[in-house]
Amino acid sequence: MAMRLALLLVLSSLIFSPVSLAEEEPTAPAAAGDSFGYYGLEPEIVTNYVTKGNRLGYIRVNIELMIKEADTMAIVEHHAPLIRSAIIEILGEQPEDKIKSLTGREEIRRLCFTTVNGLLEQEVGQPLLVNLLFTKFLYQ
Repeated sequence: MAMRLALLLVLSSLIFSPVSLAEEEPTAPAAAGDSFGYYGLEPEIVTNYVTKGNRLGYIRVNIELMIKEADTMAIVEHHAPLIRSAIIEILGEQPEDKIKSLTGREEIRRLCFTTVNGLLEQEVGQPLLVNLLFTKFLYQ
């Protein structure tokens, strides 16, 4: 019994020793052109949308912008009010059916992406975004 306990202690010390951890291979570096960055529009966007009848609907959305080059983050941050305004305008024009359906939500996301990238291209001379993500999408 004591022999098994000693063997177990020796094996566990070899498995979890700092030397064995130091010998692990480092993870592969990112590819040369992969320097993506993410910019979150803060605070979340809350706006009204078009509903049927006299009822007022609202939507809360968190948005992350995936940027081609991480070093252009300052440019995107500088244009954040313009981006935010364009997205609020797009969301406010959407009908209730489109906001409440998954396919409609994807159409809205694509429309926001192309609009924002177009605006950035007008302002900066090149499109800066790779993608636009809705990280939270709540409606009522």
